[in-house]
Amino acid sequence: MIEAALAFAVALVSGAVPVINIEIYLVGAVVAMDDGALVAMAVAAGLGQTLGKLPYFYVGRGTIAVPWMRRKAQTPGKWAERAEGWRRKAEARPAWGAGLVALSSFASVPPFVVVSVLAGVVRMNVVLFCAVTFATRTARFLVVVFAPAWAMSFLP
Repeated sequence: MIEAALAFAVALVSGAVPVINIEIYLVGAVVAMDDGALVAMAVAAGLGQTLGKLPYFYVGRGTIAVPWMRRKAQTPGKWAERAEGWRRKAEARPAWGAGLVALSSFASVPPFVVVSVLAGVVRMNVVLFCAVTFATRTARFLVVVFAPAWAMSFLP
């Protein structure tokens, strides 16, 4: 239980501060934990990362004020035009936005912190954002915790 709580805390902080790496923490935990604890840690890390990315989502939406971003959005120009184009595309095709969030959340390409802000800019549904983020981050962390054991099974 404490392992899952620690994984949640580290994931929450790493979600808000991108230079802190939850994957390194989880791989280190593989050495000391059994399979049941690893699943719980991966799920807790998925929840922590989801909550850690919500401030970025709300920055993009404009709910949390970031002065330079607000100026960019209010100033006519290329950035405002692109943001409006992305917003229209996301409204017309919600699966497009959810797919981009899923890809970025699982593979980190493009960087997920950027996509989290973009999801807010295009006014993606917050419940959809959280559901997709939680599912794909948890899947990513399950791969991270089980890949070392799987790889070790091939060694003599």
